[in-house]
Amino acid sequence: MSGCIFCRIIGGDIPSDTIYENEKVKVFKDISPAAPVHLIIVPKEHIDDINSLDAENANVIGDCMLAAKKAAAITGVSESGYRIISNVGEDAGQSVRHLHFHLVGGVPMGEKIL
Repeated sequence: MSGCIFCRIIGGDIPSDTIYENEKVKVFKDISPAAPVHLIIVPKEHIDDINSLDAENANVIGDCMLAAKKAAAITGVSESGYRIISNVGEDAGQSVRHLHFHLVGGVPMGEKIL
């Protein structure tokens, strides 16, 4: 595993409040939540971002979305609704160069993203 913070969380070097985990994905609470439910969904395989996906590793998206569905149920936002966001690059605010998704919910968010 690389030295990125998410790889270190996946490896157990940095503690996290894990909500769900399987052999391919880890879901944990964001340390600076933007909503009552704010989770980070990361594939255990290090991939920088969506732009780094190819035919060999694109299946991680499905693994992450299935983990998101389970985490939403665990945290009680499946029925009320939630948003999934992936930031790609500096302009989008990607602060960790490891593919990840934010699951936010637990509060009405409306239609606008910005």
